[in-house]
Amino acid sequence: MSTTGSGTAPKLYQRACEVLALDISNGAIEVGSRLTETGVAERFGISRAPARQSLMQLERMGLIQKASSRGYDVLALANPASVIVAPKAAANDDPKIHFLPSWELIYSEIEMEIVSRTTFASWRINEAILAKHYGVSRTVARDVVARLQQRGIVQKDDSARWFAPALTMQHIDELYELRWVLEPLALEKAVPNLPEGFLTRVRGNIESAINCQVPQVGSTLDRFEQELHVELLGYCGNSSLMRAISLPQSLLIAHHFLYPRTTDLFETEPFLPEHLEILTHIQDGNIVGAKDAMTAHLQISRERAMMRIQAVTHSMTPDELPYLDLMEPL
Repeated sequence: MSTTGSGTAPKLYQRACEVLALDISNGAIEVGSRLTETGVAERFGISRAPARQSLMQLERMGLIQKASSRGYDVLALANPASVIVAPKAAANDDPKIHFLPSWELIYSEIEMEIVSRTTFASWRINEAILAKHYGVSRTVARDVVARLQQRGIVQKDDSARWFAPALTMQHIDELYELRWVLEPLALEKAVPNLPEGFLTRVRGNIESAINCQVPQVGSTLDRFEQELHVELLGYCGNSSLMRAISLPQSLLIAHHFLYPRTTDLFETEPFLPEHLEILTHIQDGNIVGAKDAMTAHLQISRERAMMRIQAVTHSMTPDELPYLDLMEPL
């Protein structure tokens, strides 16, 4: 469902997708071959959830198509050179995908699975079934849930049971209000610490997107959000402030899910000129103007976030996950 952010390890399904894409492009997996969730899971030593995601990504890339029965059929490539894969995927002789033996092994995937579903409803989380689903110990599952709590994604109810609250209007209002209070302060603290060339790079990315005059793909929009709201603010030098900001920024994870599914909601992405205004004020030395522009941007973004959520909830239904129980639809 998501794309790996800058500086983070690729997710399980992305690593599997890279290797399979390379094998298809170089003929190691022949045209007409059948790929299944079970086969992919066994080959890479992963669960069926990331195996399914890797196959869905390959289908979006045009490398495979849904078979008339079980699995996917490998297609002939019109242009094999167009298939881009990470070089290290080909260099790994061990077919298994290895990550740190801890909660980090599965955290990013679970985070995205849960946050994407909070756009539809609130969900109860069963820690024991989560552990069984991913083939990990209860301790690892508990560490995952603890991290989700730190990120503001899950909470405990009055009976001390874990749940992920739905992104209702009230919840979104609360999270955005925290953002427009905290992020302008972090911006002010970050500006003196920005490395040389940072603003030029980020502004250049935004200007190029605006000049394209075409809808941007979800992963690109997600990168722009990360550059301003995570990377830039990360230079503020106040770790306590950044921890406070990280809780309402769970919304950025939801955007990661929403952007690819709502690219036709706007003719061009409206947050791009807002980001550009903030960056222009910073480059002009107008920090007060940059902070005001950041506040205005986040206040407007609150309404757009709800529009995206409503568009998605009206057009699709989330797949069931065994460790999530539906609490209340939006």
